[in-house]
This record gives sequence, structure tokens and C-alpha cells, in this order.
Amino acid sequence: MSDQRQTAAVVVGVGPQRGLGAALARRFAAEGRVVFIAGRTEARLRLIEEEIRKLGGVAVSLVTDASNSFQVESLFDAVDSSGLSLDLVACTVDRNLAAGLLETEVEMFSALWEANCLAAFLVGKAAVARMQRQGFGTLIFTGASASLRARPPFTAFASAKFALRALAQGMAREFGPQGVHVIHVVLDGVIDGDRARRQFPEVVAAKGESGLLKPESIADIYWRLHCQPPDAWTHEMDIRPYKEGF
Repeated sequence: MSDQRQTAAVVVGVGPQRGLGAALARRFAAEGRVVFIAGRTEARLRLIEEEIRKLGGVAVSLVTDASNSFQVESLFDAVDSSGLSLDLVACTVDRNLAAGLLETEVEMFSALWEANCLAAFLVGKAAVARMQRQGFGTLIFTGASASLRARPPFTAFASAKFALRALAQGMAREFGPQGVHVIHVVLDGVIDGDRARRQFPEVVAAKGESGLLKPESIADIYWRLHCQPPDAWTHEMDIRPYKEGF
């Protein structure tokens, strides 16, 4: 890691205020990083940017579709223009749809792959191009239970998450020896965020106390992974509530 006073962090996939992307942005800002937050909805980004500023941090929001190569490059060009070293990048872009295989249309399969794998490829490529030149940096990809096992009706989602895991492995082996720490985190559980509470209220209620992954807890772990010394790096970690079976 470099001097925090001269470094930037990027969080891609920032959505609701109570969500993983927002929690990561708040944590990285609290650690002194200038945080570039990227997502598809300007209003949400502005709320989180203002929240971080009120907490004494520095945040810059940029509307970005992470599956669009031009927009991803524009995001990282903005970091370059700031003159800051790129210390930490977290890619949390995620999309999931339920459908049996025979009900899965080509358009759905492609959309899930673009959101869960292509976006990670574009973000990862842009990040390591910069980190490789400077000789340091941490890149964290957010995986899921589906990264390790495919179960219907989420086979299409799992195929994309499997691909993300392969991408992370290849990048870790290629760029680790050059000082770039590439990590794949398997979130094996439901995140206690606005999306789950809106889309799956019955699941949230059934999980009960400590049965959900709190965004702030995940953000704390991501930060600790970033702080690992180079002689003892983690490449893959799975995180789950203690109630979660596996």
C-alpha cells in the first residue's frame, strides 16, 4: 500500500444507501482514501457522495455502466486526472434473475453474463493496467454462493459467477508477482440491504437476527484483506452468517 494521503479507491456497483457498494465507499473514505463511486443511477450516487462528505470524507461520483468499455475507461481516466495513485478497487456489480434453463432466453443469459462477468473484466483490466505500472494495488471481486455451485433456477447466474471466479484466478496468477493483490470474495448468504428487503422480505424475516450479511461487516473484511502484508495474501475467501448452512 502507498501513502493514504495520495491514494484513491474505486467502488464500482454502488446502488442503494444500504447496500454493499455504499458501505465499501464509506469505509474506504473513513480510511482516508479519495473514493470514486460508480453506478448507473445518478441520484443514488449523489446521496452517498453527500453522506461521505458529511462524515468528513472525500467522494467523487460518476455515472457508469460497468458493462460499457468506454464508460469504464472514462471512470478510470477520471482517477488518472486526479493525480492520485490507484490503491484499491472493489467491483461489486451484480445481477440475478430466476428462470429454469428451458425458460432462459439468450437475451437473459447474455445480460447476466455482461453484468456479472464482462463488467468485472472491463473494471479489472482498467484497474490492473494502472496498478501494474505503479507496482502495487488491491483489486477485489465480489462473488456469490453461485460462484461455487450451480442450482436451478439460477443456472445462468451461476455460469456467469463461475466465469468471474476464473477471471479472478487468472488475474491473480498473472499480476500477483507484479505487486497487484487480486481477491475473489464468495458471499454465501443474503446481504442485509435495501434490495433484499424490497425483493425478498419473507427471506429476510426468516433469516432472523445475525442471519444476514451486514454490509458494514463485509466492508470491514474487505478493508482487512487490502491491508494484508505481501508475504501472506489471501486470494479467495468465503463469508457467511454463522446460521447459514454450507
